[in-house]
Amino acid sequence: MTHNGEDTAPLRRPEVTELRLAAGGPDQPTGTAPGQPDLPQDRSQAILEATKQIGALLKRAGHRFALAGSVAVYAHGGSRYLQHDADFCVLRDEATAVAGTLREAGLPIRTPPEDWLLKTTCRGQNIDIIFALAHQPVTEEMLDRAHVLPVDSVMMPVLSPTDLMHSLISAFSEHYCDFGAVLPVARAVREKVDWEELRTACGDQPMPAAFLFLLERLNVIDPRDGQP
Repeated sequence: MTHNGEDTAPLRRPEVTELRLAAGGPDQPTGTAPGQPDLPQDRSQAILEATKQIGALLKRAGHRFALAGSVAVYAHGGSRYLQHDADFCVLRDEATAVAGTLREAGLPIRTPPEDWLLKTTCRGQNIDIIFALAHQPVTEEMLDRAHVLPVDSVMMPVLSPTDLMHSLISAFSEHYCDFGAVLPVARAVREKVDWEELRTACGDQPMPAAFLFLLERLNVIDPRDGQP
């Protein structure tokens, strides 16, 4: 889940190391020769298959969206070791229409207590449909800045690296401050991020400022102009 406080950081959930068969049913992945059984999928590939199916549904229906979370990091060149869900950002005003599209495709829609997302399941994998990142609403401008990238061969909009890092850093607080989970993301996308924009947007908050300082000390990013 993408950052939005307690449980939405794409890279802070417990690691999953087991292999798992893809979910059965009418949406079972294809690709093996006729008469041969499907091979087991690792969890990351299962998440990618679900991501591709959801992305294709949203594209065909003409919905505006952007991929977020650990799959977005992967699309920007980060680790292929994914977490336990895929995250899609949509405008709050379009959430009902998006939910309708998913229901028409036979996918269940669940409304959790949190009022900033919907949940569904695709190919046995959890999918979050998000209206807000780190307590800030998904906006038209955010979706305009998204990069269209291949996600395991399917092209789809992906949050820009700067927006992606902003969603992670601005969610740091006294209740959640797992720098170790976000550090590999910063290393993976550091050359693609507007760090000055991030400093302006959230660098006056204690925990984000501490993380930015850590990145400077580790030589992940350059110090701010005028600082040693």
